[in-house]
Amino acid sequence: MSTRSLTARTLIAAVLATSGATLLAFAAPTAEARNSGGVRVERNMSLALANELASTTVASCQAAGFAVTATVVDRAGGVRAVQRADQAGPHTLEASRLKAYTSASAKNTTLAMMQTAQQNPAAANLVHIPGYLLLGGGVPVKSGDEVIGAIGVGGAPGGHLDEQCAKAALDQLAGELK
Repeated sequence: MSTRSLTARTLIAAVLATSGATLLAFAAPTAEARNSGGVRVERNMSLALANELASTTVASCQAAGFAVTATVVDRAGGVRAVQRADQAGPHTLEASRLKAYTSASAKNTTLAMMQTAQQNPAAANLVHIPGYLLLGGGVPVKSGDEVIGAIGVGGAPGGHLDEQCAKAALDQLAGELK
């Protein structure tokens, strides 16, 4: 092999190696670049998971003797799934939706928010935020530490019981949320 062809091969290899590294630099932004603004990557729940959460929540309440509606919303508060048990009152549809929206928006349970609003005069104005319902029964849905939505439950004889049904469903489906 001549020196000239060896030099050409070395040059081509160097160019390919450099351009490959450059392409990788553009294709794989650092964690810092991903978190600095621009396009974000977020986890979201599938329709299948939302339906599973809703039906498992309703089943949990039915096992306790309560006819409820469970609404599951995504991280932005948009409805993904609704399940209404036989004999659940018509008011439970809207109550469960508002509880889910409130919980997803605040990334907290609505029972905790209600208690905070009752005990802290500065938080009492939370009840005036359009779309918020500060009654127990709204529970965030998390994948790891990230809130990806919420379950809202309405119809049990107390918000604490609505919340228990949602938490039982989350416990049952914990493996789906990893």
